[in-house]
Amino acid sequence: MTQIIYDSTFEGWLSAVFEIYELKLEDVVFAKSEVSNALLFSDKHFVSTDLVKAKRVLNGLKQKLSKEGFANIYRAFLSENDKIDETLFQYVKYIFSSSINVEGDLSNSPVLEVRKAAHLTGRESHRMEAFVRFKLTKDNLYYAIVEPDCDVLPLIERHFKNRYADQRWLIYDAKRKYGIYYDLENTTSVQLEFNADSNSSKFLAEICDDDEEFFQNLWRRYFSSVNIESRKNTKLHLQHMPKRYWKNLTEKIPNLRR
Repeated sequence: MTQIIYDSTFEGWLSAVFEIYELKLEDVVFAKSEVSNALLFSDKHFVSTDLVKAKRVLNGLKQKLSKEGFANIYRAFLSENDKIDETLFQYVKYIFSSSINVEGDLSNSPVLEVRKAAHLTGRESHRMEAFVRFKLTKDNLYYAIVEPDCDVLPLIERHFKNRYADQRWLIYDAKRKYGIYYDLENTTSVQLEFNADSNSSKFLAEICDDDEEFFQNLWRRYFSSVNIESRKNTKLHLQHMPKRYWKNLTEKIPNLRR
């Protein structure tokens, strides 16, 4: 057995796929950045991310898949499902071994699992587009904190760049410790540590614009006023807005100074 160790990026995984084929490696497992203790007696193959190799794999897949099927490979990788890199590799092997398009063969386990993972990521990215709540800092930067189940920042970047093209903003993924920053021209990925107590009144007073608390409370009142108690459907509400998102939603955070 050979343990394939790569840098956890999508390009790194694609480079690993290329080298598995290039070196004719058999019986492989994937590890992200470090050696798994469960496989101490296996052979190790360390992969350096190579954009040329990654592009060659992508070009090969593009020729074999529909536009949606091709996009689903990236979405599935971003799902971060357990062993998704190995599932995707089994899917890629099936794709390259067949003379026809196999993305609709749901009787094949890797095909089905990739479809499910891509759907999960797609759903999470749509939710993030709806659930991001910005706050304005003293230096005119709009920031938002999210904790999605999947790594969706690469998928929602274009949406927010188009929608908020006239203001600087930062969306920070607290689970993965990185964010995307827009400077009025370009978006870049940034690594940083954010205050864990970012919704506390003390933290907001330190970094937020003087009027930010007023606008947050205005939004809370609006949200409360449009809710009709007699039509309340808690089950449906939780289905569309699961509780795991509430800690970063302005309308779900009590007025701390009330």
